[in-house]
Amino acid sequence: MENNEILLYFEQIMKDDLNTSAAVAAIQTLIQFIKVDPAETLAGLRANLKDAINTLNNFTDSSVTSITSGCELFLRFITLASLDHSDFNDCKRVLVERGQLFLQTVGTSRKKISKSALPFITDGKTILTHSRSRVVLQIFKDAVAENRRFRVFVTESLPDRTGQSMYDELTALGIPTTLILDASIGYVMEKVDFVLMGAEGVAESGGIINKIGTYSVAMCAKELNKPFYVLAESFKFTRLYPLNQKDLPNQFKYHASTMRSKNDLSQEHPWVDYTPPAYITLLFTDLGILMPSAVSDELIKLYM
Repeated sequence: MENNEILLYFEQIMKDDLNTSAAVAAIQTLIQFIKVDPAETLAGLRANLKDAINTLNNFTDSSVTSITSGCELFLRFITLASLDHSDFNDCKRVLVERGQLFLQTVGTSRKKISKSALPFITDGKTILTHSRSRVVLQIFKDAVAENRRFRVFVTESLPDRTGQSMYDELTALGIPTTLILDASIGYVMEKVDFVLMGAEGVAESGGIINKIGTYSVAMCAKELNKPFYVLAESFKFTRLYPLNQKDLPNQFKYHASTMRSKNDLSQEHPWVDYTPPAYITLLFTDLGILMPSAVSDELIKLYM
């Protein structure tokens, strides 16, 4: 697959299903890449896979954070065990099978997260969420299915107004939802019981990388003693340890198209920010409910 074919395949997956995360779409793209790649050795295939991952990171405006962590874990998973096959085509078939198994495991993540977090959504609760998160939307759907009665505030989430689409989806589910200005977080915070947030990536420290404005929400929640809960799949755990906003790599903070067209990024607005672990109450993951300090241990297990 040429670079343009990789990108077209990835973008088609994202277009066909809006609930598919960028990381899952990237993994599906890599599985297809393995099937058609002309490499004749495992070393060559692995090198080509890394090039394909770089293409996805450098030429798509989707979440680079989750694509990077998901692809890195995928590559680790499919090549972890030895391939005792003399025929290279058999090796490729095994890699594809492992890839499909990994994809199946990833596919159950949201349901596992929802199951562990659902008891926190009880009748009468008022919840604040930021932007649009697929896993947060999943738990709200499951809560509605169990006839839970609750209310949601969702931020408008400029500059792309992803909060508007979240508002539309929650309203369609029959959930009493209010779309609020990003600047009104402080005003609204005293009315909510807790904050429920998704994440584009979870750092080794237990902090999260997410849509710009998340850090502001977290600081406000901390000041008013409101629990700040994060829902995140384990394939978003990334081997990154930022101490502040400047430590986030530029490719995480800016769209790939912006990175390619701008030599000077100092005037550009970042799309994500970093929320330190001190502001996070609990992380709900497919590995269980974690304190932020437990993320580094789980990362070690994932990459062993």
